[in-house]
Amino acid sequence: MFTGNENHDISLQDAATLTQNFRNSQAGNQNVIKGEFFGKDALIALLTQPECVGARIYYGLDTGNVPRLVIVGANTIGDDILNGVIMEKGSISPPSNSAPNDINS
Repeated sequence: MFTGNENHDISLQDAATLTQNFRNSQAGNQNVIKGEFFGKDALIALLTQPECVGARIYYGLDTGNVPRLVIVGANTIGDDILNGVIMEKGSISPPSNSAPNDINS
């Protein structure tokens, strides 16, 4: 059972380790995607759907075999909300990068 109040916080150091592990696993891959940006309004629209208490993020591949994230709302029993907002088309990084920091460099 989900409430929407689950704690998912980790430290910056742990986040940096996780993302570094991923980048290390992709050594030599010139086309690696480090992340995606999703706008506030789109996230709010997804999270404020009726019965939505959180989001589930799926890994996907587009038609060019580029990794993409697919985000759907989820309800209290963990079911995906499929008749509402479903997101993809985040701005991929690179080229849409943040300034270098502990998480992305």
